[in-house]
Amino acid sequence: MKKKIITISRQCGSGGRYIGEQLAKELGISCYDEKLMDMVAKASGFATEFIEDKGEHMTGSLLFNIASSLSYASNVFYGNGMTIQDEVYLIQNRIIKELAEKESCVIVGRCADYVLRDRKDCLNVFIHADEEDKIDRAIHSYGMPEKEAASILKKTDKARYNHYKYYTDREWGMSDNYDVCLNSSMFGIEGCVKIIKDIVEMD
Repeated sequence: MKKKIITISRQCGSGGRYIGEQLAKELGISCYDEKLMDMVAKASGFATEFIEDKGEHMTGSLLFNIASSLSYASNVFYGNGMTIQDEVYLIQNRIIKELAEKESCVIVGRCADYVLRDRKDCLNVFIHADEEDKIDRAIHSYGMPEKEAASILKKTDKARYNHYKYYTDREWGMSDNYDVCLNSSMFGIEGCVKIIKDIVEMD
């Protein structure tokens, strides 16, 4: 197989992260999700929990609003005037580009489709699912409270949409931004893995 980078963007509860992990196993390549967060945390000096929980959710504008009610000594801004979020985003982009240059891999989330938009060896995938299936997965696989699952899913995807829009000026989840869009409710997790794997191995 020629060198190939697969980016996986996904709705919360669609199983996109698991699809990325399984795809990487079947292709015999690395999947960068939590590992990517560890790399960004090490390079930035921030806790992995901050990178993982906030990296796709907080925008610079939100951090500015937070900072406006705090002392500037709170270190929300760097000395160069950049927000923490902007600094993390730039470090994350650099690492994503370095990984894509070095090896075949699967990268989950983190605006990777946009970061690598000029590469010809990159396949950008978006995974979505029916609402009922997303809620069921959120409750039984992610351990979300049953009464709050639908609300949490909606808020998470809204945050991802805002983050993506802020840094890319593109619409998260719009088919024009991806090479392949798959409904995991229709094809199943394993079916999505097989479809993507078949596309990758066509080259």
